[in-house]
Amino acid sequence: MVDVILGLQWGDEGKGKIVDYFAKDYDLIARFQGGPNAGHTLYVEDKKIVLHQIPSGVFHASTINLIGNGVVLDPVTLKKECDAVASFGVDLTKNLFIAERTHLILPTHRALDKAAELSKGSQKIGSTLKGIGPTYMDKTGRNGLRVGDLLDKNFTTSYIKLRLKHQRLLDNYGFPDDISSWEEEFFEALEFLKKLNIVNGEYFINNQIRHGKKVLAEGAQGSMLDIDFGTFPYVTSSNTISAGVCNGLGVAPQLIRDVIGVTKAYCTRVGGGPFPTELENEIGEELRKMGNEFGATTGRPRRCGWIDLVALKFACMINGVTKIVMTKADVLDTFKELEVCTSYMLNGKESQEIPFQMDRHKFEPVYKSFKGWNIATNAAISYDGLPDSMKTYVDFINQYLGVKINFISNGPGREQLITVA
Repeated sequence: MVDVILGLQWGDEGKGKIVDYFAKDYDLIARFQGGPNAGHTLYVEDKKIVLHQIPSGVFHASTINLIGNGVVLDPVTLKKECDAVASFGVDLTKNLFIAERTHLILPTHRALDKAAELSKGSQKIGSTLKGIGPTYMDKTGRNGLRVGDLLDKNFTTSYIKLRLKHQRLLDNYGFPDDISSWEEEFFEALEFLKKLNIVNGEYFINNQIRHGKKVLAEGAQGSMLDIDFGTFPYVTSSNTISAGVCNGLGVAPQLIRDVIGVTKAYCTRVGGGPFPTELENEIGEELRKMGNEFGATTGRPRRCGWIDLVALKFACMINGVTKIVMTKADVLDTFKELEVCTSYMLNGKESQEIPFQMDRHKFEPVYKSFKGWNIATNAAISYDGLPDSMKTYVDFINQYLGVKINFISNGPGREQLITVA
């Protein structure tokens, strides 16, 4: 069977630590979508490392890691990641595998991403400029190059053909940047990529399942950034929800067992787009400061706000969430009062549904207030050791969502994850 860990908000929920925590219980960890626009932060031997494309189980010696076909892969970023991981003594030739159907991010994809974003002016969507969107566009437009193509003698010809097509688009944008240095780095990284384990991903993972191996599928970004169900057009270019596991790895729906959703105890968002509970005041600034809310990939300050249960319940519904992990609960330790969004006021009417196009509506969040706990919780090792005020907060969220919070993260360390009785 396949279990899934994915984000229930706008990404940055702390999925990397959670996958790393659970990885020891699984034989194979697989990334099923996204690309180097993701940043999964881990602490290994008290050292911080950010993984962008490599699955977060890579530091467990007995665990196999697969980059699935639903991912778009930047060879340059991958090489840098592999070098960083190898510095911890990890032998990637033994535990990292890449599906041959995985699409490649070319230097011109990155250029097109930047050119398109610049052309939008004030309507920017907040792209990470990693080439994700243009690569997925080539995938659906049947133009893309895939990892398996590297082994074909005509790869260079195919690359030149696609590059020329991209150059015409860049000329239309009037894009002035010289990307020759990007290309040099790209082809060096391709030689490195060829030496890794390239496999027929769907047969590889299904053979593992057939032999009784436990598989954990790891998502990137969050459900509210899903290309279909997120806050379109301020979304990513892939299906971040549990349904994306089937497309992104080649596994059948009936093989999915638990869907473990990760949410912060509050909300954050990077980039543009609707954010109903955003706090553009000293409280939002305090959340940012206490939570160190800066993008793992971009370094950009994250927008911060109270937890949005309308959006969270929607995410639980479309994902079929069976368990919830709440992260960064300790960030709320210093607040005397907490707010929880339970509905929206839309055109004078109260609603508990996500509207079709959030940025077309002027709406106000309706809040329920809770007393803060005002004591440090990062040393707690059991649910009984948490303050009653936090338990009240958690119990209300459980009742509202109809799904239980099974784990509470109270710090960045691997051991700082409390099982809820």
